[in-house]
Amino acid sequence: MDKIEKERRNMKIAIGFDHGGFPLKKDIMKIISRMGHEVLDMGAYENDPDDDFPDFAAPVAKAVQDNTAKKGIIVCGSGVGANIVANKFKGVRAGLCHDTYSAAQGVKHDDMNVLCLGARVVGAALAEELVIAFIEAKLESNEDRFIRRLDKVKKIENNE
Repeated sequence: MDKIEKERRNMKIAIGFDHGGFPLKKDIMKIISRMGHEVLDMGAYENDPDDDFPDFAAPVAKAVQDNTAKKGIIVCGSGVGANIVANKFKGVRAGLCHDTYSAAQGVKHDDMNVLCLGARVVGAALAEELVIAFIEAKLESNEDRFIRRLDKVKKIENNE
């Protein structure tokens, strides 16, 4: 097994959940662990109905930005707020996904590195499928068109 394949099999994945996403936390942690990856838990550590999604989305995005984690998963009620926060961080490409096609394709074609989910939109079974699709996917770097597009995204990010 080469170094890249070993890293792919042993990824550190940062996770964050506000009160809206908290009901899926234990399930998602189990999925990540079962897949052989390490969980970097950025909270919430208890279900507090008064907490705010940016307090958990930002640390996950920061962990991905500074390469403390290879990928991130953020869950709030709809996933929208988490997605907005995560995409404020340079180098973070977060996607709100509620279907397995997008969860995998976002990585394969767009190098998505943070998955945002809405716990009030998806249940535990679909969340499991989405997490697996996201974690198992890898950028199709042999496709020039995907690299060309990613380079354009990075250029926009660096100029704005």
